[in-house]
Order: sequence, then C-alpha cells, then structure tokens
Amino acid sequence: MRGVLGLTQRARKLITGTDIVIKGLQKQEVYLVLVSSDASNNTKKKMTDKTNFYNVSILEIDNYLLNQSIGKVNVKVCGITDEGLANLLLSKKGVWCYAK
Repeated sequence: MRGVLGLTQRARKLITGTDIVIKGLQKQEVYLVLVSSDASNNTKKKMTDKTNFYNVSILEIDNYLLNQSIGKVNVKVCGITDEGLANLLLSKKGVWCYAK
C-alpha cells in the first residue's frame, strides 16, 4: 500500500493538514481521510465528526507508514481527492491500517 500512497502523492491527489482536509470535505472534494495513529484525541474526534457529517470514510494508519509512504514528516491528517485511488485503498484496508 505504500506504493499506492506514494502514487497518490505524486499524482497530486493527496492533501495534508487538518484545516485543508476539512475545507476539502466541505467542498466535497475528499473521498477518503487518513488519520495518523499518533494524532491527538482531539484531532481524531474532529476528523471523525467531520467525516461522519459529510459521509466520507476515515481510516487510522500507522504514523511511520503514512509518513514514509508520502515522503513527508509529522503528517497527522491526509485526504484523498481521487475516488478511484480512495476505493483502492479502502479495498486493501485490512492489511495496513486500523479501520474505523
């Protein structure tokens, strides 16, 4: 799955940051939200509430795997803006993340 996240990053179909992802959810441009396992409880709750409101799937992913896959450091929240890539990641979720 690292390859899919890396491909998503290179295709510019991945947005990072809590505020940016929330704006994407409001514009209905985000199809999947990834939250780091070491994000604060407040961040996790905020993103869970927002994704429930906008009916978007959310996955909790290991911090190391997320950061290594996208080539960034200290990322806590990501949004996938491509429906096909989001569905691909959701279909493989049991292997690399903690489904919510």
